[in-house]
Parts: sequence; structure tokens; C-alpha cells
Amino acid sequence: MIHRLYSDLPSFKELRFTEGLNILLAEKSEGATERHTRNRAGKSSMVEMVHFLLGSNARKDSLFRTPAIANYEFGMEFDLAAERTTVQRRGAKASPLAVEGDFSAWPVQPRLRDGRYWISNTNWRLVLGALMFGLEDYQESWAPTFRSMISYFARRERSGGMQVPVKQSEKQATADQQVNLSHLLGLDWTIPLKWQQVREREKNLAELKKSLKDGSLGQVIDKASTLKTQVLVAEDRVNRLKEQVADFTVVEEYHDLEQEASRITTDLAALADENTLDHRYISDLERAMEEETPPSPPDLQELYKEAGVVLPDLVQRRFDDVKSFHESVVQNRRSYLQTEVAAAKERIAERAEKQQRLDARRGEIMQILNASGALDHFTALQAEITRAEVELETLRQKYETADALESGTTKLKMERARLQERLREDYTEQQDVVRKAILTFQRISSALYEDTAAGSLTLTPTENGPEFEIEIQGAKSRGVSNMQIFCFDMMLTLLGIERGRSPGFLIHDSHLFDGVDERQVGTALALGARLAEEHGFQYIVTLNTDDVPTEVPDGFNVEDHTLDVRLSDSTEDGGIFGFRFG
Repeated sequence: MIHRLYSDLPSFKELRFTEGLNILLAEKSEGATERHTRNRAGKSSMVEMVHFLLGSNARKDSLFRTPAIANYEFGMEFDLAAERTTVQRRGAKASPLAVEGDFSAWPVQPRLRDGRYWISNTNWRLVLGALMFGLEDYQESWAPTFRSMISYFARRERSGGMQVPVKQSEKQATADQQVNLSHLLGLDWTIPLKWQQVREREKNLAELKKSLKDGSLGQVIDKASTLKTQVLVAEDRVNRLKEQVADFTVVEEYHDLEQEASRITTDLAALADENTLDHRYISDLERAMEEETPPSPPDLQELYKEAGVVLPDLVQRRFDDVKSFHESVVQNRRSYLQTEVAAAKERIAERAEKQQRLDARRGEIMQILNASGALDHFTALQAEITRAEVELETLRQKYETADALESGTTKLKMERARLQERLREDYTEQQDVVRKAILTFQRISSALYEDTAAGSLTLTPTENGPEFEIEIQGAKSRGVSNMQIFCFDMMLTLLGIERGRSPGFLIHDSHLFDGVDERQVGTALALGARLAEEHGFQYIVTLNTDDVPTEVPDGFNVEDHTLDVRLSDSTEDGGIFGFRFG
């Protein structure tokens, strides 16, 4: 329950609440004229204050951002998970909020600063959602939220919350309504969440088809079958490139080894050239040795003899000396040529040995180079993989777009059918929950109208998600329509109390009773008081004094539940803030 609402604004009228039914009245004071209206007394401001302290967004148009009160702190003392808790907040600095209480069960802990505990507005919502409604920190879009749920228990006229029972705001999306009501009733809220995802895909499909019709996509999207082939080819290329990277060994000295192998190749070529020259040299030497044959001495003597010349003994001796010398020269030259041949062959042998060593080293280097690569080659390969993956993703997106265009409508219809079947199965599995919701609503409406057939709640698994239909006799009138909201909110409160998924209070602004028959108002207040007492929750109502019913059920007295503080807009200080502004 809420124990009190207060502020450090000196003129603020502190409100203290009790268990059960609490009625805050706005009366017409003496001296009021037609220009004065209780609609500015602060009844709705009280509801706005509760929302402000329960984590609503403090936008620029927020009441509490008004300069006249923005720097004042407003607070609420209430029960949170059966622990007395206090929260304080000011419009000028709407986050963080100051809190007091037992934090042991909180999923997010506040921080101590300057002697007070503070918590951000986002984390404050997480705490409230977890302890009031058993919510987790869901990350999905359209998942149930605390702010959406609490708005069923404190409806606001300014946001259109008094128009349709199943919507707490005029602008509340279908998905938000279906998801949050499913959670409050104890049904599988993930099914309507999937429905919203289908609706979003349908919207995207419609936009794609429109773009295709306009011609903006016709030139960039091929047939799905063609794109599927391109996707498979691109996937295979990416996989092959990744296999190369997986088997790639980076050698930091890769380029040094490349240069060494190149030098060895050059050296081997030079050695081969030198060997060729030496082989030619040997060939020339051997031919020279064969041709180096000295003339035969008898031949010279015979030559002179035939010439008629008889050599004297002295000449004969000198000839013998020349002959010996000549033979010596020839022998020495042959010995020299043989030495040159041996030297050339030795050089060839040394080169051959060197060639063998160099060739072996080059083989080692080539083996390393063939089995590995340089860092820049590895980086280039990775970059190629990135380009290939980008191309693959582009093709996939094109394929998905083309596939969506060609078969999207059929697939979405099938998905809707599957979701509808899942919803039916959930309602069957949770038939006790569905039955309890229907019977609880029926009993409340019957007690309100004293007619067992007065109203009914129907939960239907439609092709667009769960549909919550409410019927009460004469629902076309504004008053009866508002009583649908009364019955629906009471049903949510009773089921929430039973499941431990409730804030513990229900607030109805006076706008809910606009156009409602006076006797019906009396019956609703009495019924609310009885249900609050029987089920242990707090029911807070704001009323104008001239709307207070005089015809009420026996045993019920409005004054017994009226707060001591009364509001008025007939004077400057009659409102909840104690002065008029705005």
C-alpha cells in the first residue's frame, strides 16, 4: 500500500493513506464561481505524482518540470515486497532518485552518496518491475515492462487511459497491450511478442514490395534462385580462403630467404659458367699436347744431305745441342700443359662440391618457402577473406530480400497460423488461469450490476494474437464503458494479489466515474472497499464532492473512507500544491 505522499514544498498538502478504500475529495468552496473548476484541484496531479515517483519519464512537458515546483523534492512512502520503502525525486534533476528501505531483495543496489542512497531511474524501474511483477531485465524489444504494467493500476486521463479497458494509453501499441496483459494474467507473453515480430516483418515486406514496384530495387535484386547459387559459390570461396589461412605458417625471415635463394641461383649459374670455360680450356690443352711433337733429327740430317751439304763435326755437335734443347722445351711445355689440365680439373671438382652444397641449401629454402609465407602475404590473405565475407553477406542480404519478396507473404501466413496454434495450446495448458480470469471478471461485474449475466471477459486466440474482449450490457454509454474498466482493473488486481504479481494498490481517478449513474458509483465504491478488505489491497479513488453518491449499499458509508485532506480549486491555495501555477 501507499502510506503517504509528501514534499518539501511548504504549501504542499501531504496525503496520508490507510488500508482498504481511500477517497480523496475535491470540493467547491464558498465563493467559487463558474470560472473555478475542481479539475485543477490536484486530483489528477496526485496520480501523476505517483507515476513520477514510480519511474515515469520526466520530459520537458512533465508537471514536475514546471519552474514553480521543479526544484522541490516530492516523496512517497509505500510497501515494496512487504518492506516499508521511501522514494524521493525532484523535477529539476529527475535521476537519480533518493531511496530508503531494505535493499536486500533488490536486483540492483543503490549507491550511498552524501549520506543518502541513490538509484538511477532506469535501475529503479528494474527494481520495481522485479519486486512488483516478477519481471527480469529482458533485452528483447516489446518485452513486458514495469511502466506499461503499472499504468493499468493507476490509469491517467491525460494519456487516454480511460477509454478502453485493455489499453492503459490511447497510443499503446497492440503488441504492448498483448504482451503485458498476457504477463499479468499468467499466460505465455512470448507468443504475442513473436506476433509483433511477424507484424514488423510484414511491414518490411510491404515496404520492399513498394520499393520494387517503384523500380528502386528492380535493378539490384535478381531472382532468389540465381542469388542462392551465387551465395553457395561465395560461401565455398570464403571456406577455401579460411582453410588456407588455417594452414598458413608465417616466417618472419621469408623475404631474407627469398633473397638468399635468389643469390644461390645466381652463384650456381656463375659456377656452371666457370665450369664450362674450364672444360673448354682442358679440351684446348689436351689438343695442344697432342700437337706438340718435336721434328725427328734424322729427318733434318737427311734434308741437309739431299741439299748436298755435309755438316762439319762442329755443326753436328751444335745440332745435337739444339736438338736436346728443343726436346727439353717440348717436354717442359707438355709438363706445363698437363699441370694446367690438372689445375682446371681440380677447380671443376671444387665447384662441383660447392654446387652440391648450394643446391642442397636452395632445396631447404624452397621447402620452407613452399610450406609457409611472409607476414604481408598472410595479411593480404586475411584482407581477401574480409572482402569475400563482405561480398557473401551482401549476396545473402540480396537473397533474403528476393526470397522475402517471392515467398515472404506465404511464410508469414504460415507463421501466423503456427503462432495461433501455439496460443491455443497455451490457453489449453493454462485453462485454469484463463478460467480464473473469466470467472473473476464475471463475478465482479455481477456484483456491480447485481446481475449474473451483466458482463463477460473473453480471451480469443486470433490470427493477430490474443484478443481480450469485454462485454457489459449497455456498454455503448460512457458510464457503462467506464465500468468495464472498473471491472477489468479489479480483475487484474485480484489475480495479481493471488499470484504475488501486483503493486498492492489500485488507483482510479475521478474521470473513471464521469457519466456513471450515481447509484452505480456508490455500488462500485462499496464493492471496491469490500474487495480491498477481503483480498488485502489498497484502493485509492479521487472524486468531486458533488459526485459523491448518496445512494449506497447498506452498511457502506463514504465518509468512513474519506481522507482528512480535501482539495479545492475555488481558491488560490486549495489545490494539492497549495498555490496555482501554469
